Amino acid sequence: MIQLTDIQMVLSVISGIFVGFSLGLIGGGGSILAIPLLIYFVGFHHPHMAIGTTAIAVGVNAYLNVIPHAMKKHVNFRDGVIFSIPGIAGALAGAQLGLVTPGNVLLFIFAILMIAIAVYMLKRKCVDIASGRTLPHGGTGKIVLIGFLVGLSSGYFGIGGGFLIVPGLIYSAGLDIIQAVGTSLISVGTFGVVTALRYAISGDLDILISVLFIAGGVLGGFAGSHLASAVPKRRLTQIFAVIIIIVAIYMMYVNLSVLSFI
Repeated sequence: MIQLTDIQMVLSVISGIFVGFSLGLIGGGGSILAIPLLIYFVGFHHPHMAIGTTAIAVGVNAYLNVIPHAMKKHVNFRDGVIFSIPGIAGALAGAQLGLVTPGNVLLFIFAILMIAIAVYMLKRKCVDIASGRTLPHGGTGKIVLIGFLVGLSSGYFGIGGGFLIVPGLIYSAGLDIIQAVGTSLISVGTFGVVTALRYAISGDLDILISVLFIAGGVLGGFAGSHLASAVPKRRLTQIFAVIIIIVAIYMMYVNLSVLSFI
């Protein structure tokens, strides 16, 4: 475990609050900022350890959020488990690949992913969740395949992958948007915990920072969810996407040295 200053511990909690707040406010995408916040805001300059540390925080927070969704019957446990089991294999393979990728290269590729996610958030249209329209169930085989591919991406970058899991469940399991969001938390939690365990085996996980992140995330999520109904969600999503792009460009600039390997 790396020795942290008191200021770094406070900044870790603040980072967790910001991530939790954004998740509660716009319902997704917030965890994508966990890694850059830990590295560039907290000053935790260990890319692989940052991925392992934030993965466990994202995973635990996702599991905690399954409870309120399940109470509202927004979780399809059967499809969630079928999606998650092959995703575990994918997450382990992705984490192993991430560990052998040089830290600055991994951050540069991660920045590109951030921009792709931000563009998706900007272009995504509002969904009429009250319509009840769903796609046909694609069958177990389709769920298993998409689950593995999403788990692979989640494990490699150490993120929850909710932005991939939700549409993945909609198109493979035929869930409506409300069910997909609630069910996705099973996979987000599973992929995060599995990725963190693989990084922990290599010594790339700091429990103290994870706890601080989780504590901040709970506080931020509570505040964000209460404010969510009071402000236009679409506008907030657009603003957040722009923030992601700005952070990603900075990350690419800081890690430009990777281009010398090309």
